Amino acid sequence: MLKRKKFWFAILAIIPTFAIFGWVRMYPIIETLRLSMYQWNLLSKDKIFVGLANFAELFGDDQFLDALTNTAIIAFGAMVITIPTSMALAGVIYHRTRSRFAGFYETAVFIPHVVSLVPAAMAWKWIFDAKLGPLNAIIVSLGGEAQAWLFDPVLSVVCIILLVSWQTLGYAVLIYLVGFRNLPKSVFEAARLDGANGVQSFLYMSVPLLKPITLYVSVVTLISGFNVYAQAYVLASDTQGAPGRLVRVLVLDMLENSFQNFRVGYAAAEAVILLLIVLVLTTVQFGLLRQKGGN
Repeated sequence: MLKRKKFWFAILAIIPTFAIFGWVRMYPIIETLRLSMYQWNLLSKDKIFVGLANFAELFGDDQFLDALTNTAIIAFGAMVITIPTSMALAGVIYHRTRSRFAGFYETAVFIPHVVSLVPAAMAWKWIFDAKLGPLNAIIVSLGGEAQAWLFDPVLSVVCIILLVSWQTLGYAVLIYLVGFRNLPKSVFEAARLDGANGVQSFLYMSVPLLKPITLYVSVVTLISGFNVYAQAYVLASDTQGAPGRLVRVLVLDMLENSFQNFRVGYAAAEAVILLLIVLVLTTVQFGLLRQKGGN
């Protein structure tokens, strides 16, 4: 009887949480899936059912394909930079845990992750400024040629990748630090007795043992990269100041189609494509982790 009461108490306790989650998370997803099959201009009550026509139009839309390509380049570029950099930083910080500055190192690395996006992007926009930015000043002082970082489509993508990497680095370092602290110390002691130095232990012991952490960080970084918006909106402005024109990304394209072009169904179809990308990445992560566990 007591067990039954505890069971029903637990059920009643979690119902409000599930209700809020369903309303805040699941309902918008279901509504987006529904709207993706309609033509709706946001101002009218009438919604015209068009089936999969929005999706068929998407893959013939050069603007959407350009946004999808740019977003994928940014996401994978940020992942390529973030993973090795965060792993190396986490390794250095881990071996400095006995230092009195250990807490400062961790805080300094993690701060970019919690800084508000827009102020951070504005600071980076000043860094990349063609005339007044310190980056070009350093390049010129070293005998190089100043670059129009934010006025070239290719260089703008590079700038956004660097900004996204800088922002995701702190979280990745934190996760890797947890991984380092849970590695078996006996294995490294045995390697040290066999004559392995610090670099060899890192490359041949730490990196393979941290594969599950690397898989998790890679997927989280990719998902963050595919949701890039504010970085492109602030950095990639053209000479007339129109935001995001040089580097169009998927979320920006969705917002413009929804609230400027009043094509809500079309934008919902774009959101569904983004959702599918995230689901595929997550599925790949769990598949690789399961394979790793099976081996």
